[in-house]
Amino acid sequence: MNWFEKLNSIDRRVIFVIIALVIVVPTIFPFQLPIRVSRPTQELFDAIERIPDKKNTLILSVDYDPQTAPELHPMNIALLRHCFSRRIKVLILCLYVQNLGLAEDALQIAMADFNVPGATEEQQVINGRDYVFLGWKPPPIIPILGMGDDITDVFPTDYYGVPINERPMMENIKNYSSCDLLICLASGSAPEWYLAYAQTRFGIPISAGVTGVSVADYYPFLQSGQFTGLLEGMKGAAEYERLVAEKFFPDARRRATEGMSAQSATHIVIILFVIIGNIGYFLQRRTKKED
Repeated sequence: MNWFEKLNSIDRRVIFVIIALVIVVPTIFPFQLPIRVSRPTQELFDAIERIPDKKNTLILSVDYDPQTAPELHPMNIALLRHCFSRRIKVLILCLYVQNLGLAEDALQIAMADFNVPGATEEQQVINGRDYVFLGWKPPPIIPILGMGDDITDVFPTDYYGVPINERPMMENIKNYSSCDLLICLASGSAPEWYLAYAQTRFGIPISAGVTGVSVADYYPFLQSGQFTGLLEGMKGAAEYERLVAEKFFPDARRRATEGMSAQSATHIVIILFVIIGNIGYFLQRRTKKED
């Protein structure tokens, strides 16, 4: 058996082991790749930077599940870091009950950057002053439409059971008209629901963060101007982490950036295997023809 026949007869278990190593090693020992910020990511970052100081409220809808958390959870953390750094008030809600734990986890991670020992009350992030976690209300159409009229009608209490009216942040926040931007982080069709029912009826600007496999479905909304920016999977999360790190948190952990090293290394190895396999196939076919 010559060498190109051996290429075509590599045991698939060998390939599986190599792929596993390529994923595990960069995950344990991550390396940073150069990250070029795309236009949709920059547009979302700039939109948050333009939020004025007087009317500075953003709605964050956390609508992804654990299966898609590696892509969308870093987006959530980076967005919260950005908003808290600029002292933008954040209203957080979920359209599904399984998203609540992820929303709470992202909050705790982002808050840890501010609530460090020795930080003053002004520097800290405080529940009820800097953010309100509204929680979850079924079915999804109820909060999407209801918040356009009166948020307290949909969420009389927050996720922790405290009446919304007792939260100082909610004093001047009534509905969508009190907010500058709504960002939906979703692994499903939730961004389209917000476009159809929140933006069309109430006029609130919408942005989204979606998984890499579904991002092509949302480009038409970005190109038409219905979306104010778009985060595209783990790549978009890493880009946003870079923007936030450059301006606010240079030493904070960048989870999507770490994930990109393993993902990029895996893609390179898969491409090499495809090239090697094709070389072996064409050389073997050529040899058979000559024989």
